[in-house]
Amino acid sequence: MLFRPKLSFAESLTSEQRQIFYEGHRSLAILMILVVLLFPFAGLYVTGLLGAGLGVLMSLVAYYLMPYVWLTLGR
Repeated sequence: MLFRPKLSFAESLTSEQRQIFYEGHRSLAILMILVVLLFPFAGLYVTGLLGAGLGVLMSLVAYYLMPYVWLTLGR
């Protein structure tokens, strides 16, 4: 069993760690591309311009937090 040191929350937000994570998890990278592109349109469809803004915000938060959440859950 491999021991992976846990990343702190602050370390997981660095661009270097995100790049390493998304290069190692290609399918998640494709999923996050779809999320970043589609959330604003989904928000626009559901609630209009405010929803589009919230969709942009939610997609950016998901993009930045995915490495930390994925590694914390131990997948």
